[in-house]
Amino acid sequence: MDREKRKTGKRKWLKVSLLGIAGLLLVLILGFLWYVNDYSKATDAAVQAMTSDSAVAVTAEDGTTLFKPVDEDPTTGIIFYPGGKVDEKAYAPLLKRLAAQGYAVFLVSMPFHLAVFDSDAAEPIIAEQGQQIEKWYLSGHSLGGVMAAQFAAQQPDEIAGLIFLAAYPAVDLSGTSLAVLSLYGSDDGVLDLAAYNDAKKYMPDDYKQFVIMGGNHAQFGDYGRQAGDGVAAITAAEQQQAAVDEIVSFIGKQ
Repeated sequence: MDREKRKTGKRKWLKVSLLGIAGLLLVLILGFLWYVNDYSKATDAAVQAMTSDSAVAVTAEDGTTLFKPVDEDPTTGIIFYPGGKVDEKAYAPLLKRLAAQGYAVFLVSMPFHLAVFDSDAAEPIIAEQGQQIEKWYLSGHSLGGVMAAQFAAQQPDEIAGLIFLAAYPAVDLSGTSLAVLSLYGSDDGVLDLAAYNDAKKYMPDDYKQFVIMGGNHAQFGDYGRQAGDGVAAITAAEQQQAAVDEIVSFIGKQ
């Protein structure tokens, strides 16, 4: 009889434990789904920039959007990783401006809007477009820049350079031949400047830095205000044009 009671007690304990584990898993799953679906949406103007116009053709396929100058066949490609928990369409105005300067610009859609889940997203693009594009640059905003650096560190022979927008590397690039440009706004309230400055030890000695006066964190994209960010003294269009000007100058010197 005591043995039966012990068996019954064990079964009850096991049942309660399994129910507890199942409940915890459910809470974790629901929490994750809430987290990844709570992201910054692109503005209407940014969504409109996802369409072709007289200067730039826009095509989308398999999670990648290509911005390409009309009637041109660029030999320089830029692959862009969006910021964490930001709708990738928010970067269309910036990337369309870049494409108009004669580049093929590839905007990657990241799983759950987090580049950490697909840091190798550049690989299939390079493999597919390799015959047309002679020189590749990787760029990314915030978390996207961190993940772009991770890919470049693993495949330095495939990439000519890196362009950080309010971002910094978490891996050592100092021993590579990568050309590196780092841009951020003077009124950025999100970028951790202490961590940014500490990460300079990972940069190649000849990396270039440019501070966009009056710019902030969010205005590299078009997704509205970001919590904790500074108030920009210039418009998003002005900040993005300043970024484009610096990128064009940087690439032109390579």
